[in-house]
Amino acid sequence: QCQLNGLWRNDQDSLMEISVLRDNGDFQGQYLTQVTLSGGCAQVSPLRGAQQQLGEEGWPTFAFTVLWDKFSNATTAFVGQCFVDAGGKEMLSTMWLLREAVGSLEEDWKATR
Repeated sequence: QCQLNGLWRNDQDSLMEISVLRDNGDFQGQYLTQVTLSGGCAQVSPLRGAQQQLGEEGWPTFAFTVLWDKFSNATTAFVGQCFVDAGGKEMLSTMWLLREAVGSLEEDWKATR
């Protein structure tokens, strides 16, 4: 069964560390992205989320948010599921939605990616 706690690296070389995984499924950690909106140096940003509690079988689903407040006025929400491949390697499959602050309702159309 997958365990979310630990260090994860994605295909963009960004790092995520889940350092606290509570019995109720809540977790927290930090995210170091290598991809920034501003093109500047990446910095560590806090993340908080929750994992669906399952029995002994099945692959847990989860969701978390990352606040990019140190270098961007944006927030990203991730949803995903943890799997173990045929070789025994744990993998996270995720999708994300980024929301960037805009100056007006008329600019709302360009605020999400």
